[in-house]
Amino acid sequence: MGRRWGPIFEHKFRAHLRGRYDYLEGSSAQGVDFPELGVDMKVTSVKQPQSSCPYKSARQKIYGLGYSLLIFVYEKQDHATTSTGRLGIQHVIFVEANRTADFQMTTGISEIIERQGNKDDLIAFMMDRMLPADDIQASNIADEILEQPPNIGYLTVSNALQWRLQFRRAIDQADLIRGIVRVK
Repeated sequence: MGRRWGPIFEHKFRAHLRGRYDYLEGSSAQGVDFPELGVDMKVTSVKQPQSSCPYKSARQKIYGLGYSLLIFVYEKQDHATTSTGRLGIQHVIFVEANRTADFQMTTGISEIIERQGNKDDLIAFMMDRMLPADDIQASNIADEILEQPPNIGYLTVSNALQWRLQFRRAIDQADLIRGIVRVK
């Protein structure tokens, strides 16, 4: 299996920041890399731009992770003659916290609300989409949705013991959607 380049890049980026700024440093174990800013850093390959994320609640799939993401997308080029590799950063995307929810879930909810859907419609939709919530949680989330509909999210959030985040849509929509900014 190949080397995991994300942690190496993250380490070097943090060292770069430490040399220039004073800030409270978080960690993957704590959940957010820059807790004072409410920003987590993700580093991923352009071949399959995705990352894992700690699962806290089913609500995150609808209302977002609760923090923003700074996503570095790299392409690795191997140099056989020198036995070295080079990471070229292809994209740097900032996704505001209110855009970190699941695209399919939030667009489906938005359509239900636009068609005058009710609590039962929302619960049925969440269950059909296999939202990891029991009946009571789904009922509470449906009440919240009716009071405060979510923003459309631009990640693909797959269910698992931890969330699997996929970033292709966010990369494609950067600078086209408010709250998703292409830094590079």
